[in-house]
Parts: sequence; C-alpha cells; structure tokens
Amino acid sequence: MEAKVGDTLVMHGRSVGQHDRTAQIVEVLGTRGEPPYRVRFDDGREALMSPGPDSVVQHERRGTEPA
Repeated sequence: MEAKVGDTLVMHGRSVGQHDRTAQIVEVLGTRGEPPYRVRFDDGREALMSPGPDSVVQHERRGTEPA
C-alpha cells in the first residue's frame, strides 16, 4: 500500500449492513508512502492508522482532465 498526503483511505465494511468509511490522509509516517498514516474523518476526528487488507487508497487526481 502506498499513499500521499491528500489521498483518500477507504475502509470497507466487514459485515452485512456495515458501511464503508473514508478518511483523508493528512500525514504519511512510513517510508516511500507506506503506513502508518494520520487520517482525518469527515467529522474532524483524526487517527493514526495502519490499514489492513480490507482497506484501499484512492489517489488524489492531479493535473487537469482532458476535454
């Protein structure tokens, strides 16, 4: 897993009825973009996370989109 500041960490629900959670990565503490990450949730809470196999990183789009 590799991330940069500004990417989104998506943690998939582990059971039926449990929704996915998302958080913005605000600090990368590992080398070369590896965990742990400091993340900020939509409600403003921050946490230090070492994501497991049920998590993925959605990379922030950089640059412009073609027309």
